[in-house]
Amino acid sequence: MALNLHLLRFFATVAQTGSFSRAAEELHVSQPAISQGVRDFELQVGCRLLDRGARGVRPTREGEALLRHAKTLFAMERAAEEELYALRGLGSGMLRIGASTTIATYMIPTYLGIFHRAYPGVELSIISANTRAIVALLIEHAIDVALVEGPVEEPSIVSEAWRQDEMVLIASPDHAFANAAEPIDPARISEEIFIVREPGSGSREIVSEALSANKICPIRRLVVGSTEAIKQLVASGLGVAMVSVATIRDQISIGTIVVVPVRDLRIERILWRLSVVGRLSNPATVAFNKLIHL
Repeated sequence: MALNLHLLRFFATVAQTGSFSRAAEELHVSQPAISQGVRDFELQVGCRLLDRGARGVRPTREGEALLRHAKTLFAMERAAEEELYALRGLGSGMLRIGASTTIATYMIPTYLGIFHRAYPGVELSIISANTRAIVALLIEHAIDVALVEGPVEEPSIVSEAWRQDEMVLIASPDHAFANAAEPIDPARISEEIFIVREPGSGSREIVSEALSANKICPIRRLVVGSTEAIKQLVASGLGVAMVSVATIRDQISIGTIVVVPVRDLRIERILWRLSVVGRLSNPATVAFNKLIHL
């Protein structure tokens, strides 16, 4: 049985949006056409693919299985279209970059400026999110370049070491740690309010693993959704945190926070460039990857 790809697109869009009306808007067709198309498609495959209820539309077990394949198929379709478009040269096209928050904010802006000056006709799209979200976007072919802070264990993903980074303990200049005559005992961190990023953040995972390995368990934690917010809270004296050394140059220079040496505790990490197994890179992606490895 050959699937009707036109009707498969109807079904996949309804399943992902959870609504026949939203799917119709997204595909620029009428809602009756969407409804009829999905019914015809269910007849073609011989089973019900969607549960229709008062709270919306959800895929059935069979629908979930088919949706997974549909996502892969349409991602391959987009990849083919983009590669053909990109082969016309780097005078036009789009480069979509996804990066963990720290990398997007502090580490790649210079590269983006260089790339834009070299290829002004290529439109740049930048997405900043935590590592878990970036991996999902890469798998869905929503981005071309993926740079993340944490290690990734995913069968379809290739991780390549990009650069090294160091995580350091920061505190307010008025904090007791700031006036220590020598590196502090790491056990003292457990007594402080320790400010951390949200679950899914590569920075949080690296720091948590290092602290656990050194039997450091802060009793009080404050979860914050961005490194910028963490620095502001530390500067106000609310607590301490461990952040990338690349994120604090401005605050160190103006004296709003200080780096606190910790005895026998040095946290270094590898930052990673991710790619999908077997996926060909378009020329813009190849050019950008060469640039960031110089």
